[in-house]
Amino acid sequence: MNYRETDPEFAERFEHFAFDEVVNEEGQGLDETTRHLAVIATLLGCQGIDEFKEELPRALDAGLSPVMVKEVIYQAVDYLGIGRVRPFLDAANEILTARGVKLPLEGQSTTTMENRLERGAQAQVEIFGDGMRDAWKQSHINRWLAANCFGDYYTRTGLDLAQREMITFCFLAAQGGCEPQLTSHAGGNMNLGNDREFLIRVVSQCLPYIGYPRSLNAIACVNRAAEAREKN
Repeated sequence: MNYRETDPEFAERFEHFAFDEVVNEEGQGLDETTRHLAVIATLLGCQGIDEFKEELPRALDAGLSPVMVKEVIYQAVDYLGIGRVRPFLDAANEILTARGVKLPLEGQSTTTMENRLERGAQAQVEIFGDGMRDAWKQSHINRWLAANCFGDYYTRTGLDLAQREMITFCFLAAQGGCEPQLTSHAGGNMNLGNDREFLIRVVSQCLPYIGYPRSLNAIACVNRAAEAREKN
């Protein structure tokens, strides 16, 4: 649908806001790779499949690699569930194939079934601190979290740990209702160098895709995480 023809006034204002005003706001910009990673993760989080199909070609044209795109989608499963992620994986495969990308892509896994728990727990420690070293022992869900979420996905190549925490922040902010986890992951981002100002820039660049309420909630979580760090 060409909204410039069917809804010209809306198209004029939205395109100006999302692709000019927001992108070029002084002090709130991100490099192209980071911005597109954040937007893709945000669209997964808010279930914006139609907008994802518009955004993905823009992201690829801007330099995002197919591996980076796939890594965002794979990691989303642990935060959104396969029921919400499958349409995005299908759409990405269709778009990549149409652009001549041969699938499957080169493997990025660095763990085995034997060491995924150990490596996942170590990744949790790197992000959240030594208090997470034995967290996997608390319950089977905590064990799954360490082995599956962190051991299967965070340990993969294609994205570094700071990028992975940033996209997790976007998944949580975009779906809403996850403020305790969002605050925790805002703190995890800060531990990896993604500071308060950076996270606010991320929220700012994603605001056109999730609206003001969830964006303001995300900023409140960032501020809470920053205040907690200052007290410690």
